[in-house]
Parts: sequence; C-alpha cells; structure tokens
Amino acid sequence: MRATITYTGKEYLIDLTKAIDISIPLVNTAANPIAWYLDAPEISPVMMDDWIGKVSEGKSSTNFNNIAFNPHAHGTHTECLGHITYDFYNVNDSLKNYFFFAQLITISPEFQENGDYIITLDQVKNVWKGNNQKAVIIRTTPNEITKTHTKYSHTNPPYLEAQAAVFFREQGIDHLLIDLPSVDREQDEGQLLAHKAFWNVKDTRHLNEDARLEATITEMIYVPNEIKDGMYFLNIQLASFVNDASPSKPVLYQII
Repeated sequence: MRATITYTGKEYLIDLTKAIDISIPLVNTAANPIAWYLDAPEISPVMMDDWIGKVSEGKSSTNFNNIAFNPHAHGTHTECLGHITYDFYNVNDSLKNYFFFAQLITISPEFQENGDYIITLDQVKNVWKGNNQKAVIIRTTPNEITKTHTKYSHTNPPYLEAQAAVFFREQGIDHLLIDLPSVDREQDEGQLLAHKAFWNVKDTRHLNEDARLEATITEMIYVPNEIKDGMYFLNIQLASFVNDASPSKPVLYQII
C-alpha cells in the first residue's frame, strides 16, 4: 500500500507496508536496556488467592499481567518539557501531530579532555541538510545491536552539546530523537542544558511564554546500520499516558 504525501509543495511517495521500527521494546528479561540506576522492569501475572493470570498455569483462561517500569529508564520513550518543569505538563497533550518530515543523521561523538564523548554543534552542521524537516533522528557510532540491551547506569554515555540543541531549535526542529538514554550528561548537577536549550525553557519554576510546549525529545531508540542517512517520513506512535513521558514507537518510512 503506497501513499503520496504533499509537503511544502512537493510530492513524496512512501510504502506504508514497509515501516522501519526504530524503537526498543520493553521485555521481561535481562535483555532489556536499563538507565538511571533502576532495576529491570517487571511483567508478571496477577495473583489472587490461588488464581494466577497465566494460561499455562492452568488456572486462567487469559494471560493477565501487571507491568511495572519507568519510561525514562527502560526503553524508547518520548518526553515533553514537563520532564524538567515545576508545573505539570504531560506528553499526551503536548504531542498533537504524529507524522513528520525528518532527517536521519549519523554522528561519532567526539572525545573531550574531561573524558566525555559529545555530539558537537560542528558535527551537526556538517551533516545537516535544510529541507523544512520538523524532526531529526540521531544515530551514534559505534552502533552495535548491544544498544538494545545496554546497562547505561554509571557509564557516562555520550550526550548532545547544548549549542547543537539550540541549532536544532533554530532550524525549526520540533521533534528530536536520539539513540542514547539522554540528550544530557548522566551526572550534570541538574543543569540539563540540552533539554532546556531544545525546549527553550529559561526558568523551570516559572515557564516563559516562548517555551516549546509542543516539542518532544525521544530517547533510547535504535536505528539499524543498514538504514541509510537521509530524509524520511516519521510516525511517532505514543501510548496515552498522562505523564511527562510515555513509552513510544517511532517508525520511519523511506521515500521511494
């Protein structure tokens, strides 16, 4: 099934049957990725007296599981500026549209004198192709399949330079996706410079009028190596959680 999309006066053709899922699923095994010093997520059958919500146990006609997880720590998730503000804002209200013109870029974070690896403004500018895109997907290298089950806590993963986040904001990018647990440093004393820069949040306790309420950041994605850099259409599928963040399934469609 193919669809023709008209965007900024140009027509693009995509095949809706060939979606490229770039999310990392939540699983109840050691294979699940983990960040922010938490334990693994739990998916377990409901137990009431001698009844177990699991068909294979022979006492239930249905599988009936509880799920305990943290969206920021346990897989692909999409967040709004409510992640860093004193007042409550939820991603379910922030994300109004779900389909975007997007650029996929690949960057090798640069080593810094302090031992950090950073995605810099210069690196972003070198691969940027201005084409009225509203979303950018950042794939970092090395890009091993181990990203889908990495234990990130206490590892100081690479992160995004704040000036690069400003650049994306100034280029009109509303949706920033990255294959790391955060756009900011793991331990930064609460500065959250890239988050604040992208959302244009100047004071987390008193939100400025020009803060970007409809902009989102999606973290912990995984883009396989065979997917080439370039322009795509992006569909962000979001679970309807009234929370600052929700598990999500971003999907790419190649332009034919």
